[in-house]
Amino acid sequence: MKAIQLQQPGGLDNLLVADVEPRDPGPGEIRVRNHASSLNFHDYAVVIGMIPTEDKRIPMSDGAGVVEAVGEGVTGFAEGDHVMSVFFPHWESGDPQREWMSEVPGDMADGFAAESVTMPARCFTRIPAGYSFEQAATLPCAALTAWRALMVEAQIKPGDTVLVQGSGGVSLFALQFAKAAGCRVIATSSTDEKLARLESLGADLLINYKTHEDWGNKVLELTGGEGADVIVEVGGAGTLAQSVRAAAFSGHISMIGVLTGISGEVPTAELFSKNAVINGITVGSRSEQLDMVRALETNGIEPVISHSFALEDIADAFRLQESHGHFGKICLKF
Repeated sequence: MKAIQLQQPGGLDNLLVADVEPRDPGPGEIRVRNHASSLNFHDYAVVIGMIPTEDKRIPMSDGAGVVEAVGEGVTGFAEGDHVMSVFFPHWESGDPQREWMSEVPGDMADGFAAESVTMPARCFTRIPAGYSFEQAATLPCAALTAWRALMVEAQIKPGDTVLVQGSGGVSLFALQFAKAAGCRVIATSSTDEKLARLESLGADLLINYKTHEDWGNKVLELTGGEGADVIVEVGGAGTLAQSVRAAAFSGHISMIGVLTGISGEVPTAELFSKNAVINGITVGSRSEQLDMVRALETNGIEPVISHSFALEDIADAFRLQESHGHFGKICLKF
């Protein structure tokens, strides 16, 4: 089979096409003919060497395909089933535990930049009925992160004001989930063109953060001084202070991304005076993924896919991600 291997010390020029022998499933395992994957910031961090891995690691945490073979003792899947990956294969349900955050595909174990994968059955769930493989491949990291942030941790309710930042995968899924739940959504972006597209997806209020650098104050202005009940924070150090400013009293900030840096100052006085909560989010559990699948089948949300690339063009896909020239998810299709 064709697979992509990352040679150390990493870098986009060290993503090499290789021929790898598929492996038959052992007890408790299934073999999946993989048809799609999608790019996340985590994958980018792996391939450029920010997150060190073993030499010749097959990257990519997300994948979707068809079950080709089932090992002894597997009862949840059969040949021909359409399945997608699980980001944390050991986290079945409940609150996160350190020991469950291991064997992330494409990082701590070989991932889905391959035409065939053989893994324990717990590494997969079914995909939403009617979804293409590309659509399904956008869900295990980005969509589940947004789902857990809003539905599990913040427990949004109709009428809440939810703030999303930018037009990456997590932010777009958060916008779509929030609208499906009856919330008002404020969206920020760097261009009026992207803001128009966010509006077409249902965003109620729009802020160009290039025009309004102190966009936290703009949020307060747009909400009559109340602020946002829930903020999906993907920027990190460069945006957290504005998120605290934008938060409502007893607001909830889901800390998800570090796109602007891994550390920075926190306006602590304003945070505690608002009785606001900052909640770190790292994807979600397998049972939460199944909850999300059932919701997607009910509400009809479709992932926003910006571009698709062939497997062997994976480096070009990451270069597009690097340039921020996309709106929504970037996929690999094979």
